[in-house]
Amino acid sequence: MEEKSPKPIRCKAAVSRAAGEPLQIEEVEVAPPKAHEARIKIVCTSLCHSDLTFWRMKDFPGVYPRIFGHEAVGVVESVGEGVEELVVGDTVVPTFLAHCKDCVDCRSERSNLCSKLPFNLIPGMPRDGTTRFTDSNGDPVHNFLFVSSFSQYTVVDVAHLTKVDPGIPFEKACLLSCGVSTGVGAAWKVAEVEAGSTVAIFGLGAVGLAVAEGARLRGASKIIGVDLNPEKFELGKKFGLTDFVNPKEIGERTVSEVIIEMTNRGADYCFECIGLASLMNDAFQSSRPGWGKTIILGVEMHGSPLCVSSAEILNGKCIMGTLFGGIKAKNDIPILAKKYLNKELHLDDFITHEVGLQEINKAFDLLIQGKSLRCTIWMDR
Repeated sequence: MEEKSPKPIRCKAAVSRAAGEPLQIEEVEVAPPKAHEARIKIVCTSLCHSDLTFWRMKDFPGVYPRIFGHEAVGVVESVGEGVEELVVGDTVVPTFLAHCKDCVDCRSERSNLCSKLPFNLIPGMPRDGTTRFTDSNGDPVHNFLFVSSFSQYTVVDVAHLTKVDPGIPFEKACLLSCGVSTGVGAAWKVAEVEAGSTVAIFGLGAVGLAVAEGARLRGASKIIGVDLNPEKFELGKKFGLTDFVNPKEIGERTVSEVIIEMTNRGADYCFECIGLASLMNDAFQSSRPGWGKTIILGVEMHGSPLCVSSAEILNGKCIMGTLFGGIKAKNDIPILAKKYLNKELHLDDFITHEVGLQEINKAFDLLIQGKSLRCTIWMDR
């Protein structure tokens, strides 16, 4: 019996029509998957700071109308030609970075930046640049970071999908799609934090706290959090934070002076998780001469350059940058899922709020007000 080809699906989506304006719940049409693509029924998604950043953009790469969302989990509804690694019914997490497993970068342990389907900020599917969404008038709706999870159904290239154990709760698997994997991966894959080492983390949002969790898993002996919000210390203790520095409460001293004193010459590993050149410099200044590593996870929000002294570099310090915490999705996300199921990786406390799709703008408000780490958005509520 001949298999039926997938048909277009009509569903609800939260559509952004203009920069910074509340999302509108609309009916959209989602096209069938093309070759090397799968159509996913999104079970739940969450709001990441990257969604917020792009939602505020009035100029390119801010384009409208658009369906945001990239941290999610779902179930495969249909697959296009040439898709062999996934079947209908598989639980998958989408990722903004591709992992084709084929190119020189994907085959190398030295990089997680696929060169066959390289990361970029141009809207559209990675292979043909077109969208799979149209609105009720038949006009195209742009996708976001190759995912667009603020829709009940979405089409994603197979290189951006990772199959996970269906035993992991959906809302926990969702966290592994972006933020938590980025932070844990930075400590694990990029810094390669060693047991007994000292760590300083600048910025204790979801990514910064995930770095703490990664450092805890790696056996760091001292994990220092730097943040202006004193409430973050108690929260951070759940993820392994041992010490806390509030820049507003250290008098005339600089943050780096305090950390150098706390760690006997500087932290072995420093992580910048905000995206400010001044903080990147603080992190670098706080790292130990001889072998100190500074890992930058935040995108500089003002486009400012980072300026450091060459003498400091000659003293053995280094600066490293990373996208997605060095995570190779298809290899590493299943490992993190297994660590959660084995009660090694802490995920539960990252979720601070839950809403349904109809209340998605509340998730934006909570993140803007600094009240949430991750707000789970259930698509069928």
